[in-house]
Amino acid sequence: MVKISKRYRTATESAELSKPYSLDEAIMLLKKMSPAKFDETVELSVHLGVDPKKSDQMVRGSVNLPHGSGKKVTIIVFTETPQVALDAGADFAGLDDLIKKIQDGWLGFTVAVSTPTAMKEVRKIARILGPRGLMPNPKSGTVSEDVEEAINAIKLGGRIEYKMDKTANLGIVVGKRSFNEQQLNENIKSVIEAIGRSRPTDIKGKFILNMALTSTMSPGIKLESDLFAKL
Repeated sequence: MVKISKRYRTATESAELSKPYSLDEAIMLLKKMSPAKFDETVELSVHLGVDPKKSDQMVRGSVNLPHGSGKKVTIIVFTETPQVALDAGADFAGLDDLIKKIQDGWLGFTVAVSTPTAMKEVRKIARILGPRGLMPNPKSGTVSEDVEEAINAIKLGGRIEYKMDKTANLGIVVGKRSFNEQQLNENIKSVIEAIGRSRPTDIKGKFILNMALTSTMSPGIKLESDLFAKL
């Protein structure tokens, strides 16, 4: 049996969680809930009306958060010229040596970038990186000739990637509990717009079925469908 903390129970009692809220109301409720002893990550949970078994209905992409994610990002770059990538701000760079390190079990990074020519070798570890959402991909801007631009977009532009799981769900970081209401509002709207642009062309009916806002230690707060009904 899962043990529910007193703080979590108090949070669930602080609002009527069975009903949906506007974005402003949801952020306000989240901020009023008793916080944890650390700066919790705020996440937007999205359930999509697509068939996850069909490859042409896969939903993935990236978005630049106006106020960043608040998370420390560790970037590796697969490239034949590692010093260029390191000078541009990469935390680790290389090719064969980096691939071998990952094959041996190392995964001490949050984003992987690759040059197009290096991707032939990177595909050797697709089975390791893919399931973890770490595989470089042109759609997310992590396969690029311009390594410096890709790194700056991730570190300075607050770029985050998202990828639908096998149950047609997305969990996307939109900031931290310490962010003010306007920062969270603008980040969330940017994410919702990005998801809308990722809609597969042959989807019929509703693309987004429901959304909820949550933080690391809080219950989910449902969002009104007005936010995403037209996407």
